[in-house]
Amino acid sequence: MIGRLYGTILEKRPPLVVIDVHGIGYELEASMTTLIHMPEPGQMALLYTHLAVREDAHLLYGFFHEEERQLFRELIRISGVGPRLALAILSGMEKDVLIRCVMDEDSKALTRLPGVGKKTADRLIIELRDRLSKWTTTHDLYSDDATANSTATPVRQDNYADSESALVALGYKPTEAAKMLADIDTEQPTEAVIKAALTRKMGVGR
Repeated sequence: MIGRLYGTILEKRPPLVVIDVHGIGYELEASMTTLIHMPEPGQMALLYTHLAVREDAHLLYGFFHEEERQLFRELIRISGVGPRLALAILSGMEKDVLIRCVMDEDSKALTRLPGVGKKTADRLIIELRDRLSKWTTTHDLYSDDATANSTATPVRQDNYADSESALVALGYKPTEAAKMLADIDTEQPTEAVIKAALTRKMGVGR
């Protein structure tokens, strides 16, 4: 079992990240929470990991915070919630907001997440309510400071295309992704653009 990786960030292509550990490049899928917090390519980073073994593939998921990995593992324990949907949930809603929605039984807010319908939202509430009651809600995994020191100056058109592709990978339809990106400053780092689009879509947590 691979528990964590420490190495040089080679690529960040939401929702994928590639990290070099002693000459081996590991490709991981990550939520926008993790991608926003991670340093730029060329810098070192520590990622907590979860390995999912399937018949046709071994898939590695990376998390900047141990707490996010724990929440990911709680989500994939729920019937009908696989790793891809769990990442979409963690990308589209802050940890504290997710916990609050579950504890308040706010299924309407949960159904705004990509791939989460009424039945899935109800299942999230029923199965997570007791497990999350002991979680603290004081630590905000989404910090605006995470992108404040970025020195990247991406091309606007490339950033838009990368952001749109990432939103589609998270489960949104292309037309929906385009609406979410409308009027957003795409000269920001890609992770910040996607975060802004998700925040607009959810309309909660800010």
